[in-house]
Amino acid sequence: MTDPRHIQIADYNYPLPDERIAKFPLQERDQSKLLIYKQGEILQDVFTSLPKYLPQGALMVFNNTKVIQARLHFHKETGALIEVFCLEPAAPRDYAQMFQQQGSCSWLCLVGNLKKWKEGSLHREIEMPDGKVLVLSVSRGENMGTSFWMDFSWNWKDATGEQPVSACELPTWAEVLDAVGELPIPPYLNRETQESDKRTYQTVYSKIKGSVAAPTAGLHFTERVLNNLDAHRIDREELTLHVGAGTFKPVKSKEIEGHEMHTEHIAVNRKTIEKLIAYGGTCIAVGTTSVRTLESLYYMGILAAQNPDATEEELHVPQWMPYQEEGPSTLESLQALLAYMERHDLQVLHSSTQIIIAPGYNYHVVKMMVTNFHQPQSTLLLLVSAFLHGDWRKIYDYALAHDFRFLSYGDSSLLIP
Repeated sequence: MTDPRHIQIADYNYPLPDERIAKFPLQERDQSKLLIYKQGEILQDVFTSLPKYLPQGALMVFNNTKVIQARLHFHKETGALIEVFCLEPAAPRDYAQMFQQQGSCSWLCLVGNLKKWKEGSLHREIEMPDGKVLVLSVSRGENMGTSFWMDFSWNWKDATGEQPVSACELPTWAEVLDAVGELPIPPYLNRETQESDKRTYQTVYSKIKGSVAAPTAGLHFTERVLNNLDAHRIDREELTLHVGAGTFKPVKSKEIEGHEMHTEHIAVNRKTIEKLIAYGGTCIAVGTTSVRTLESLYYMGILAAQNPDATEEELHVPQWMPYQEEGPSTLESLQALLAYMERHDLQVLHSSTQIIIAPGYNYHVVKMMVTNFHQPQSTLLLLVSAFLHGDWRKIYDYALAHDFRFLSYGDSSLLIP
């Protein structure tokens, strides 16, 4: 396997005029354009036609993460606006537990207008759906390098101020975010979040709260397309990767060796591993988040085989692990991961990945990919190039010449190398 660390990110640039970036989705999400790349040949169709280009009896894997309303705004007494952007749970660290918290919790957050917030707590009053008023407070903790530890607390307000109540009488953190949070849309859209984004910036199959950005290849799917996949005998499985804000982090170093990939949290059911094994360790991935999760499973299997007593956290996939010596076959690795889950009586594997997929990477699990058109000089473009053995520019030239819409709300492609 070729080590990609000295790849020049400038070689993955292309002209993307602002007018080619889709600022809003189409009214009918499955009417987007579909570019089909199959072994060097390109044609185009409409997304509703996707099933006819897939082999009957294949396995298709989707990321069922749900975008949370992660932006919170507070005003200081001076009037200064402070934005707190929730990145990932800190205490408790488990996503499911976090959204059920009542009264207090802690997150790792980005802070906007930090220079205006020197000390003390910030407070905001929130009118809840039942008409009662809640006071949400946040205090800034330790600087964690790229984010801050933030402690949140909330309680009811009455005519005499704050009324002490037991935590079980308070709304959950999920309810607080739904009442006061703003859905984060990609910064390159250069517009405010609108009410319609709450619906259109979620996949129709989103279930598990935790992402701060949508797995956008999935935005094209409708119940109609999913039903057509079923009719075409395409088996469907879901996994969860919570997309972090790092997905928008540009590569600023000349060589990708200088780029630190963000860590993302994943959850995969035991039956999904069993299904992958039943399909020979191969599948069709919907979106780059599913790709990163599926390919990470191969390396988690290697780690589980090397250390059968590892904790789930110790199955974390480091950024450059894939570029070391070749490992076992895909099936052997997945079987080792399944054996690990059985030995530890795990129905769901909770771990994390920092994998970077770039030219020189050998794909193990993913044989076809549905994905949108990505930003110039991005790690996602590197991932696509690795999948197509370097033939990404032909696709992007075609898409630019044939009026395809780009990025999160844009059109999509089916890639078959």
